[in-house]
Order: sequence, then C-alpha cells, then structure tokens
Amino acid sequence: MRTKTLTTIVLLLGIAGLVGCNEKPNPKSEAPPPTKVEQVPTDGTVQVAHPEQFPLVTATSRAGTSSLNVTGVVAPDVARMVPVISLASGRVVAIDARLGDSVKKGQLLFSVRSDDISQAFSDYRKAVADETLAHAQLDRSQLLYSKGAISQNALEIAQDTENKAVVDVQTAAQHLKLLGSNTSQPSGVVNVYAPISGVIVEQNITDAAGVKTLDNSPNLFTIANLSDVWIVCDVYENDLPQIGVGQHADIRLDAYPGKVLTGQVSEIDPILDPNLRTAKVRVQVNNPGFLKVGMFVTATFHGKTQETYAVVPASAILHLHDQEWVYVPAPESRFRRVAVSSGEMLPGNMQEIVSGIQPGQQVVSNVLELESTVAP
Repeated sequence: MRTKTLTTIVLLLGIAGLVGCNEKPNPKSEAPPPTKVEQVPTDGTVQVAHPEQFPLVTATSRAGTSSLNVTGVVAPDVARMVPVISLASGRVVAIDARLGDSVKKGQLLFSVRSDDISQAFSDYRKAVADETLAHAQLDRSQLLYSKGAISQNALEIAQDTENKAVVDVQTAAQHLKLLGSNTSQPSGVVNVYAPISGVIVEQNITDAAGVKTLDNSPNLFTIANLSDVWIVCDVYENDLPQIGVGQHADIRLDAYPGKVLTGQVSEIDPILDPNLRTAKVRVQVNNPGFLKVGMFVTATFHGKTQETYAVVPASAILHLHDQEWVYVPAPESRFRRVAVSSGEMLPGNMQEIVSGIQPGQQVVSNVLELESTVAP
C-alpha cells in the first residue's frame, strides 16, 4: 500500500514538471512598470501643496522722480594734479617723501647733485666781474666827458656796455634761481620742494637715480589735491538722455554703505566706447576725507519727471544670478516668478520696484521660504 502511494506521488510530480516546461513566459508580466512623465512648467511657475502657507502682500505705490543707477570709480581731478620736475640734471642724493605721502606746499621732496649749478654759478660770477668793469669804465667816461676829453658818443657806448652788463648779471642770477639755487649759497645740490599741498600719486625716482633734463624725463613726482575728486561712471548710450551737465547725483560707496555724498556732473565724454557702447560721465564730488582713489561707488542720477513706483517688503525680492525676482500668485496653487528692477531702499525695510510689477499686485511676502520649499 505504501509502495503504491509513493509511486502515485512521483508520477504527479513528473506530470507537473512536464507541464511547467511546456508553458511559455509572458513578456508583459516580466516588463518593468511604465514610466510616468511629469510635465514641468517652463514659464517660471512652481506648484505647492499648500499655497496658504505663503502669505501674500499687496504692492503699494510711491511717487518719485525717475532715477538711474550706474557704477563708477573714484579718480583724481586732473586739473588738481601738478607734476614735480627738476630743471637741473644730476643724481638723486636724498628723498624725503614717498609715494602715497601727504605733503604740504613748500615741503622738501628730494635733493639732486648737479653740475648745472656749478656752471650757472660760474656764469653768474663772470657776469658780475664784467659788470664791475663796465661800471668803472662808465665812471671814467663820465669824468672824461665832463672835462671835454671824450665825445658824447664814447660816453653813450660806455653807458650801453654798463646796461648790458647789468642785464647779464640779472639773467645769470635768475638762471640760478630757476635751477633751485641762489647767488648767496653756491652749492652743487639742488633741493626740490612741493609746489602744492596734496598726496603723492606718482613716483618715478629712487635713491641714487639719475635725473635727466626736462625735455626727455618723466615726472619725478606727481602731487594730486584730493580735496575734490572725480567719480568716473560708465553710462550706456540708451541712458545718456537722462543725464546732463550740471545734474546732481547721489554717491554711495561700497566701503561705507551708510554714507551718501552729493556730486554734480561736470562733463560727459563726447566719444563712446566702441565695444561697450558706453560714455564716461564725470561727477565732481567734495572729498570729506575718506574717499580714496580707486574706490568703487554707485551713482544715482535723478530725473525731473514724476513717476509712480511699486513698493514691497525687501524680503519679497529674490536676488539670484545678478537678477532680482518676485513671486506672484498664479492659478491652480501655483506661483509665477517675475523679474524686477529695484530702486531705493525705504524706511521700514521696504524696497522700491522700478519695473516688473505695478502697484496693487500681490507678491509672496517672504520669498526665501517659498524658494527653499520648491528647491530640489
């Protein structure tokens, strides 16, 4: 009985195996589930599950004049820059001031040992000797003329010789003075002094350096009076109609965010940069003392026409990739990103919007919360 039962089980397993081997696999049952493609909006909109979590604020209006913000750099006024030169050639023996130093008018800058002084003093002494002889001859001629021993023509010749000798003495003395020396102290060393008060912005000499004559030598020093400076701005040609000579501008410095200076447009370059299509605009600004050459600034030019701008909280503006954005509500629980251009910062942490939205539009009050939610 046990043997029959085992035989029956073996036969059933064999039949099941044969049936399984003859079945063909179903490709559909083994294939992965179909991929579901979600359409992502390309118009700058984002969808959130709970839009009520992001409060909206209505943009208010503010009346003001049109404005233009441009970047610029602090530069010295070329009309207040004076070169320092030496009319005597030679070799530098001492330097008493360096690049970047503030100097006063008449302050000693450097000294030059020059053979030109020796030659000039020699010419002066010869002129003095000639004048002494001419003066003595004139006295003798006047005496002889009074006795009737010489003619009037001889007296006039002696007088002319004396006059020319005096001129030669004055010319030689003036030459010594121009070279930096004088007739009482015939030294071979020439002292060069600061012609104005200011800051040394250029230095082209060192200790023991040779100094050439005026015609082929660069400025040994350049002193700039920085009491008034230029703000040199690059303005695109499309914005030039908003700017005119004499127009006022607000100057804000990157180094001193809380300080605002006022300047006046002194000149607009008549030639545009052919590559950038910009013109140089120079704004004259009084230097309170902290403006330094090379500082970056932002100049705001105010127009004369009144315009209405939108005002939103500063937290509603997203700064991304050198562009400013706000989010406005859209249908189906979405928010749409809109590019804007901001204007002045207002009290109460409010920001003026020059373009992009209009007063009365709603925007997300805290854009960072929304951006962090939708970011991948």
